[in-house]
Amino acid sequence: MFRPPLQALLSEKIGNRWVKLQEIRCRMNQQLELCFDDTTEWIEPSSMKPDDARFMLNQLSDFSLYALENELREGYITIAGGHRIGLSGKVNTESGSVKALKHISSFNIRIAKAVPGAAAKIMPSLYKFDGSCRHTLVIGPPQSGKTTILRDIIRSLSSGWQQYPALKTAVVDERSEIGGSISGIPQHDLGKRTDIMDACPKAEGLMMLIRSMSPDVIAADEIGSERDVQALLEALHAGVKIVCSVHGDSLDDIRLRPSLRPLFQHNVFERIIILKKGRSPGVVQALFDAVSPAGAGR
Repeated sequence: MFRPPLQALLSEKIGNRWVKLQEIRCRMNQQLELCFDDTTEWIEPSSMKPDDARFMLNQLSDFSLYALENELREGYITIAGGHRIGLSGKVNTESGSVKALKHISSFNIRIAKAVPGAAAKIMPSLYKFDGSCRHTLVIGPPQSGKTTILRDIIRSLSSGWQQYPALKTAVVDERSEIGGSISGIPQHDLGKRTDIMDACPKAEGLMMLIRSMSPDVIAADEIGSERDVQALLEALHAGVKIVCSVHGDSLDDIRLRPSLRPLFQHNVFERIIILKKGRSPGVVQALFDAVSPAGAGR
């Protein structure tokens, strides 16, 4: 992805610390920034030049930026392994909407990492006495580990956890971040009974999986639109358990969003997990049940 000079500098600076690396941030004419779990560092001497940016875009698009038109409009690209590359630069608009992102000046490479066992402490609270899964919502701000936790919940439900049986689990992976799929095959371990719909809009994917795969549980990352919510309610009426995540800082923040209000009006969620933003992703700040808050770590 990087031109050889920058690639060599990165390899030397990171060394054997890839497991702790969260982001590589590249800004035009600025030093490369490395964000680790416990520190932030800059690579000296280094800076991203226009030739470096063009090289990265050509590598990401296989020399065809047109093929990434939709992704550029969204402001990010997901690559093999589930790594997300955020982009910023000059925006072209049409009728008040983003038409294209051009003259890209910043890249934020967010490293996707599977962490088996990340959800171990919360798994007991996700099961009912009969071994079925509770309708579950994971809430957290950016970089709080929502996808990491959700991925491990999926793996645990699908493979069976302790005395609980393995459940048929379906995943709608709209951004290809949960499974990091290549040609539809997950590169991350999502468990032995998981079926995935990769790179598919959530609303459509949810209904497709319910009709075709008869899941016990269906999971989706970063819900938010009214169409997502309606599809989740349809899954609920079909008797399928729901596990999903959403951007937010608190339960009150989520409850106030108009698009998500129907989920709370119907008391859909039986378990709500609030994640804390910090250096270590996946830290649980609090657990809520359908009625009242529970102490963190319950």
